[in-house]
Amino acid sequence: MKYLILSILFLAGAFSSGNAFAEDSYLLSGTVTDSETGEPISFAYVHIEELNRTSVADANGRYQIKNVPAGNFTLSIHRIGYRTQTKEIAIKEADEVVNIQLSPTVLGSQSVEVVGQGEDLKGSNLEHASKKVFGSDLRRNLGNTLSQTLSNLAGFDERKMGSAPGRPVIRGLGDERVLILQDGVRSGDVSAQSADHAVTIDPISAQEVEIARGPQALAYGANAIGGVINVVRNQIETSLPARTTGNFTLNGESVSKGGSAALDATIPYKNFALSLNLNGRTAHDISTPLGGIDNTYYNSTNNAAGISWIRDWGYIGGAFSTYFNNYGIPPDPQGHPNGVDIEMEKFQYDIKSEIVLRSDFLKVIEGDFSIKNYTHREIESSGALGTQFGLVTTNADLKAKHNSLGILDKGSFGFWGEIEDYAIIGAGTPDANSYKFGAYIIEEADFGGLHLEGGLRFDWVLNKPDEEEPDSRIGNIRERTFPALSSSVAVIYSINRRISLGTSLLHSFRAPSLEELYSEGPHLASYSYEIGNPELDPERGLAKELFVRYQSDRANAEVAIFHNGFSNYLYAQDTGRPNNRRPDLNDYQFVGAEAVLYGAELSGELQLFRNFVLDASASYTLAERDVPQAEQDTTGYNSDTRPLPQIPPLKGKVSFKYTKDGLELGTRVRMAAEQNRTGEFETPTDSYTLLDAFAQYRMEGGKLLHTFSLNVNNILNQEYYNHLSRIKDLRPEPGINVSLLYRVYF
Repeated sequence: MKYLILSILFLAGAFSSGNAFAEDSYLLSGTVTDSETGEPISFAYVHIEELNRTSVADANGRYQIKNVPAGNFTLSIHRIGYRTQTKEIAIKEADEVVNIQLSPTVLGSQSVEVVGQGEDLKGSNLEHASKKVFGSDLRRNLGNTLSQTLSNLAGFDERKMGSAPGRPVIRGLGDERVLILQDGVRSGDVSAQSADHAVTIDPISAQEVEIARGPQALAYGANAIGGVINVVRNQIETSLPARTTGNFTLNGESVSKGGSAALDATIPYKNFALSLNLNGRTAHDISTPLGGIDNTYYNSTNNAAGISWIRDWGYIGGAFSTYFNNYGIPPDPQGHPNGVDIEMEKFQYDIKSEIVLRSDFLKVIEGDFSIKNYTHREIESSGALGTQFGLVTTNADLKAKHNSLGILDKGSFGFWGEIEDYAIIGAGTPDANSYKFGAYIIEEADFGGLHLEGGLRFDWVLNKPDEEEPDSRIGNIRERTFPALSSSVAVIYSINRRISLGTSLLHSFRAPSLEELYSEGPHLASYSYEIGNPELDPERGLAKELFVRYQSDRANAEVAIFHNGFSNYLYAQDTGRPNNRRPDLNDYQFVGAEAVLYGAELSGELQLFRNFVLDASASYTLAERDVPQAEQDTTGYNSDTRPLPQIPPLKGKVSFKYTKDGLELGTRVRMAAEQNRTGEFETPTDSYTLLDAFAQYRMEGGKLLHTFSLNVNNILNQEYYNHLSRIKDLRPEPGINVSLLYRVYF
């Protein structure tokens, strides 16, 4: 940690003139009101993008953000039932009062940009995030897992294996190709490795969820060709609130007789901000139209406590968090008729700091340091330990943001490092370490209605087994090094205030993981015998996207087409061959192949009448790999291409809702086509149509905001199958589910 602090101080001194730190700070305050009635708006979320300073308006609509330095910043304001607004503000060495008027809207994702000094302004916690989920949308779609919460977004699907293990899939890409962050830091689990591994982030405490693609994603990794998902919890506060703020949540559902509760609070004390996040979940086995699915219970809790010291020059803070999850994997009649139980735990330690500079060049320097100790045990029905995974992940990140420089309006550069200490018991895989280093630069420029972004990133990865085995059963197990450069550009042109066109390119790099290189043994919970390949080359991809966006007072729409080509797509191929040592498990061989994934997605909202909104989305991904001649000769497959496995079918969603004041009533139809483009030994799935209903109500009482959300999914109790479920050959998806969520903000 001391080296991180020294690095921050070194950069601050090297790039600043005169006094490095912004010792003088000011108060930004104001009132948020309704543009039509003039009434104050309580619980509006106010955010300074460049500094990540936040505030929540009180019952009288008043907000205040302390320790803001002089300079020009972007202010973002959002509140349930109003258009999200961004505007430019200037702090000129004095306390500043900025009053805000928000316009009511019945559309769920509408935003407005207040133009200042001839510049269109955008931004988010991840900067230029392509999607944000918060407020009523987050509560309506809140699921037991992060992937379930996001699964109704266009282009999103859920890879799952029961109730607890689920991971997001974006445009057919998942696992290592989608980065999952919490407050900008990687999750430190092994959920990308296998379908039976759960993500160690509970969405119930999320303030919002951001999804980013393109150049901005390079700040977090070179492998995020699918996208970056950031769950914002603010466990380390960046600003000092004027009062104690937070929320309390209760949630229950019928399909598993499950329930959850959460408490999130931020408490100011002098120059310190204390944060507390507590939650717990419990559920029994899932019920389906064909009966219950045995061993799909779970019991989990994800808790954190943090403290920040906030001064004129910035802040420094730390947090400690824990994650415990005991859950079941459904039975496999051919291998584990009673299923497998998984015990998972993670202890995480985080330190973050931000220094605001008084400099002509550098604006802010940020640093974070994180240690995650993760353990995952797979217990057979006899009580014997099948497999145990241990992973200690150490991350450090140093990032600097700069002011305008020539034609560049703003940008950032930084350094990132990660050490993974990986150990496995019971799988025949050698213990190994992975050392990773990255350096990146991202720049932005605006020329009238034309917005340009570009990014470069260099990565160096060393994968090193504890012991080399030149004559192992899977090949020469040895140290491997992978250096590479990745890049991305994005161009967005605003034709007018309503229509914009854009394109982006991303050249990605992903080194083979420790599992892909060195695995050799049974993985009972995923019904597989995994065989690594020490000769694998890195995965290189080229992502291309074209999109059109439209926004008006009564409608929003976006249409995108995409094409992702891979020179060495890495995946575990089901050989269909029973393992010689474990005949109850098929061999899954990690291989690399030329592959392509392409498709289209669209989404939109239309205000039909004053209080009625039509919402629709659709997405379709096609994916295939090249089949070399040697494989054709061996298998008898006589085509040059073959579909990739675990690719979602054509999917669509249409919803219709009525909104008035704090009430929202609606219905939704979810549809999926049959998927008969299947990979090796993969079974097809039939089409389905599901009917849902939802209702939400919010009311203010004194200094509290109460919200109620009722959802009824699969009203007709239809039998259907998720093509990305590893148990789709054994059990259907859940039947009718009634869930009720109550959340109070204070």
